[in-house]
Amino acid sequence: MDSNLAVEHIQAKAIPAYAHLEGRWTNFLLACGNCNSSKGSKPFALTDVLLPDRDNTFLAFDYTDDGKVSVRAGLTAPQTAAATRTLELVGLDKVVTPFMDGNEKLVVTDRISKRQEAWGHAVVARRNFLKNPDDEDLLEMVSNSAISEGCFSIWMKVFEDQPAVLARLVNDHPGTRESGCFDPATSAANSPHPNADGLAHGRKL
Repeated sequence: MDSNLAVEHIQAKAIPAYAHLEGRWTNFLLACGNCNSSKGSKPFALTDVLLPDRDNTFLAFDYTDDGKVSVRAGLTAPQTAAATRTLELVGLDKVVTPFMDGNEKLVVTDRISKRQEAWGHAVVARRNFLKNPDDEDLLEMVSNSAISEGCFSIWMKVFEDQPAVLARLVNDHPGTRESGCFDPATSAANSPHPNADGLAHGRKL
């Protein structure tokens, strides 16, 4: 699992309009340093973006072997607008992202290369898996590799026609099955997000 994670305010406490949300539980979200750095203190309305604690963001984006992320075709106009705003806000369309690590050192990550590398590893894992798809140890190795690598959506994309692997990925990534974003029987993505906590402006996707 990528260690470059932090719990940060969704709407920045530095913005006067959101200062009252400082420390409020519903204004916290676990995200990677790249996304947090790109979002920074930019102002935005919850109605205009998709958030993974209340929207099924898995359905918002497409991933390709060149490392690029795009808004998924077939969304409604409001969903497309929110997905586009989210992609731009957290910099999923950026090639590189500079951010400060836990030691306050500037780190520049090549986001596209990271996704290309994950795609390549997933393709190799798929090739090996298909040689013996009934091997439970091999299935476990695929899941462990995906967790170690990160880029959950890429692994789900590469194995999209392998139900056993999809189920294992959903089950083994902490909190993913419990989110309610995936069907318990088929592991297909559900829409809208159940938003069991009743978070504001959720269930847009």
